[in-house]
Amino acid sequence: MFARVTLLEIDTMRTDVADAVELYRAEVLPELKEQSGYTGSYVLATPDGKGMLISFWATEDAADASAEQGFYAETLARYVTLFRSPPGRERYEVMVADLPAEVN
Repeated sequence: MFARVTLLEIDTMRTDVADAVELYRAEVLPELKEQSGYTGSYVLATPDGKGMLISFWATEDAADASAEQGFYAETLARYVTLFRSPPGRERYEVMVADLPAEVN
């Protein structure tokens, strides 16, 4: 399993963190679920707008494919006004996973 980690900072002068998370849940998550090899994600946030998105992928190729096909760039472009600065992204191989029960 592989993970893509995106570090970001919401511009809280323009958008409330809860509203940004709801946009992710309502608009981005359904599109992610359509990506081949996507297996799940976590969204972490602080009240002051710092955030981390961790998406999980079945294979290394699947983790890279949505970026290569433009999904990642197109999604960021749609929501560019939400961020204080451009998000950063890296890919990791998941070496150990001891995940908590589902949180919703």
